[in-house]
Amino acid sequence: MDRLARVFTRYRYTGIWVVGFLVGLCTGLGALALARAHRALERASIRRKVARSSPNNDFVPIQLQQSHSIVSGVEGMIGNTPLVRIRSLSDLTGCEILGKAEFVNPGGSPKDRVALQIITEAEKDELLVPHTGSWIFEGTVGSTGISLATLACAKGYRCCIVVPDDVAEEKATLLRRLGAVVEAVRPRGIVDPRHFVNEARTRAQSWKPNRHEPCARAFFADQFETDANFSAHYEHTGPEIWTQTQGHVDAFVAGTGTGGTLSGVSAYLKEVSPSVLTVAADPPGSGVYNRIQYGVMYNATEAEGTRRRHQVDTVVEGIGLNRLTRNLELGLPFIDAAERVTDDEAVRMSRWLSTHDGLFLGSSSAVHCVAAVRTALRLKAQRPDTRPVVVTIL
Repeated sequence: MDRLARVFTRYRYTGIWVVGFLVGLCTGLGALALARAHRALERASIRRKVARSSPNNDFVPIQLQQSHSIVSGVEGMIGNTPLVRIRSLSDLTGCEILGKAEFVNPGGSPKDRVALQIITEAEKDELLVPHTGSWIFEGTVGSTGISLATLACAKGYRCCIVVPDDVAEEKATLLRRLGAVVEAVRPRGIVDPRHFVNEARTRAQSWKPNRHEPCARAFFADQFETDANFSAHYEHTGPEIWTQTQGHVDAFVAGTGTGGTLSGVSAYLKEVSPSVLTVAADPPGSGVYNRIQYGVMYNATEAEGTRRRHQVDTVVEGIGLNRLTRNLELGLPFIDAAERVTDDEAVRMSRWLSTHDGLFLGSSSAVHCVAAVRTALRLKAQRPDTRPVVVTIL
């Protein structure tokens, strides 16, 4: 008896620890089993709710398509962008308002098409040779510069972009991240030699190769005047829109940054279907509205007694012109009408699209959408028993 007592005394703490461990283990396993059972019940409840809320229980899971297409380099990703139905605007107008989602291009805009066309034609004419230390110069408010800088990285060129010093800082930062040299100059009229476009041309003309890169060349992209701009949209964007809509386009709406997108697409659509209505979307300070509506490139800020050194204060970047560029001139015979859009309307539309459609777009896209809505409503009033199809650029 004394021996048993001594054993008990010696191992009593070990026994207590073992018993406690076993009790804790059982409790933990029991709690885990209860939690799993609870989650299973919750999942079953959710499935029952979904089944009740889905008519005929016709839920079909998303099927991921297997693509066997491999493109060559970043330039292979340019173009063939989707055409998206802007649901809120379509439902409100009783029309089909479709946006060509150019923001899915690698450079984020339709200028990727233009930059690729310009560089490709320059290479064919041997004005540019990859990997020789050659430079591309351009004056731009951002989008074309981003596209050129992107392709310059991919194709073995250096890039110098001249911008007005009031351009959005995000654009200038992105250009630098892409390896471009960014030069900012004060905003001036196009007749001033220091205008950002003229400054870029001058820098290209005065550039000299160094002795380590004797084959290097300097090329001025000249997006405003080169026919490659018009051709990119006449040969690609326009045919894509026609194919994607299966030929059902009642109107096309776009702004005029250089005039290339509006002119090229309008020319193509008018060629295949003369009844398509083509509309220019014009922001504050631009003279395109009056040029198309009345035949005179004119804006109210240019009236006698109202001219200022810096005439226009607008949130809209990338579209609007006060001169007749080569690209706009090529398309003028194919443009039917114009819509003038205020800053307030553009800002409201931008917020509306973000809130109601999940489309986070910039000011030029918002101007396009305002003009597209007006065009759609006008067509609907003329043909109340139809659902007109209006295509614009995002």
